[in-house]
Amino acid sequence: MSNPTPVEPGKAAAVEHDAVESIVHLMPLVLPVAGGVLMLLLASIAVYMA
Repeated sequence: MSNPTPVEPGKAAAVEHDAVESIVHLMPLVLPVAGGVLMLLLASIAVYMA
């Protein structure tokens, strides 16, 4: 049984594209904004229910 030829490390990194690594640099902006929107939404629901 023959093994497939290994891919060089430099070429493997160029071929693979990780979706998480492409957006992880936005987390310091996205998380606070999403938290603020969630707090406003929950506060408006609480005021409506009161």
